[in-house]
Amino acid sequence: MAFATAEDDTPEPVSLYASSIVDAQSLVVETDAEPAAFDPDRGGYEVYVKPKPPPPPVVASSGGGGGAAPAPLFYSGGGSPAEWMSAAGIAESDWGYVDYVVSRESGWNPNATNRRSGACGLVQALPCSKVPGSGYNPVDNLRWANGYAVGRYGSWAGAYNFWVNNHWW
Repeated sequence: MAFATAEDDTPEPVSLYASSIVDAQSLVVETDAEPAAFDPDRGGYEVYVKPKPPPPPVVASSGGGGGAAPAPLFYSGGGSPAEWMSAAGIAESDWGYVDYVVSRESGWNPNATNRRSGACGLVQALPCSKVPGSGYNPVDNLRWANGYAVGRYGSWAGAYNFWVNNHWW
């Protein structure tokens, strides 16, 4: 804060506004002037927006704390249903049955999770932890499902027939 000197030589405070008003400049603008027309070509520049990087893989929360096992990673790889079924060892003659069941269970979404039951993956394994490897890996999920279909229903055709009649398997 600056000080001014009074008649009795005692300094009086001067505000910052009062001390800077001396340096102020004034600008006169004509009120009847028209604004400049917008010229989109003026400047001749282009704008490039850098795309956002993809988000990191989502980790399913286990809901517990302490020494619980880490939650499985959701699947973020590629592949097609035919590649997944082939890698899981499912006979090509069964692919139609597998497609029918998986289309209704998960819509071929390897990260499908039933919020109420916790069933996961392409075939909605319940509990998800019974799938060796990762329930969200489509090959692991289908490999487990192949054993389940043959063990419980005798074949994928049997699993398909059960699903058609009961809308679950």
